[in-house]
Amino acid sequence: MNTKKSKKKIINNSSKSPIRITSIKAAPLFGKSPKGGWRAEIQPEDSIHALIAVHTNAGITGYGSVFTNGQLVEAGLKVLEPLYKNENALEPERVTEKLHQNTFWMGRGGTLTHTISGIDIALWDILGKVTQMSVGSLLGGRYIEKVRPYCSLLMEQPERMKNVVTPYLKKGFTAFKIGWGPFGKFDEGLDKAIVAATRDALGPDCQLFVDAGASDAYWPQGLKWAMRTAEMLADYKVGWFEEPLKPDAIDDFCILRKESPVPIAGGEVLTRRQTFQPWLTRGALDIVQPDVTKVGGISEQRRIISMAQDFGVRYVGHGWNTALGVAADLQLATAFPNVDFVEFIGGSPYVDGILKKPFKLDKKGMLEIPNLPGLGVEIDKEKLALYTPDASLFFKN
Repeated sequence: MNTKKSKKKIINNSSKSPIRITSIKAAPLFGKSPKGGWRAEIQPEDSIHALIAVHTNAGITGYGSVFTNGQLVEAGLKVLEPLYKNENALEPERVTEKLHQNTFWMGRGGTLTHTISGIDIALWDILGKVTQMSVGSLLGGRYIEKVRPYCSLLMEQPERMKNVVTPYLKKGFTAFKIGWGPFGKFDEGLDKAIVAATRDALGPDCQLFVDAGASDAYWPQGLKWAMRTAEMLADYKVGWFEEPLKPDAIDDFCILRKESPVPIAGGEVLTRRQTFQPWLTRGALDIVQPDVTKVGGISEQRRIISMAQDFGVRYVGHGWNTALGVAADLQLATAFPNVDFVEFIGGSPYVDGILKKPFKLDKKGMLEIPNLPGLGVEIDKEKLALYTPDASLFFKN
């Protein structure tokens, strides 16, 4: 009798109607866009990030983040709507792969791929909320409960670098990345002075990483500069050299990685797992840095991480995004072994200013990884309204 009752219960559960996607809304973020260090610098009123809300017929909403102009995200959602409308919200990998497969001819890797990234993150958030499990647990389990964030900051002139890093040193950060700005754009003496000033301000015990930002427009340097600079960075105990070459220069990356005394990192501009394959198979990187908010979402990033670990390449996610992007990065950090860092943009209101419970470092400079349903964070509606028009519509089905 007990066996029959159990079978009946399972059959009844499986016959329930799936939770369907009813609508997807975007919230472009304006007003406090952080500087990126680009040659053509953005303004605070520009949109370079957007949030995604996936609404369902069960009244459960999932949230995600996209690293691209909010107007592009809104346009992408209109194009994708016939493909996601009424889809099963509890099948993130299948649904987002459907979106990828049916739009590749419109341009793989651009607006649509970025938009799908936010949708995918939101669908994993929904799945976690329905199952009452964290995304990290859904991805296979939790290896760690805390991870070290590195504070991501822009380079300034050497005399300003102490003022740039000290406020975050006082907040408890023990790892820092400096990048972009004047680095690599004037002379090598200036590059060295910037790094030296930063190391002096941080002291010998903080971890320091350097990002050349060679995906900037009209990047002027090449392989020989990168090789000389890598030698210089080793003198200052720099943990990795990020984006030291133009993002399509895979042959040069392969050479640099073999010759450099410091680990070589990159991959933030790549999208979809297929694009990462040659970089991993050819040994172009020591550290791979996919961005969950534009690579294709959590579903895609988990595949890239697994592939990288099979090749012995370290994974450190590119997290120059929003609080929801950080939340996704944290869940991915716990779901795989040997993940020791997450990126944390210093001073961005889109990270520090939109959650009911903002992220907070512990006494050892670590971030706790939420073990709550879904992404484990909650948006503060009033705070979000400061940075996006019509915020109330974002939360309505």
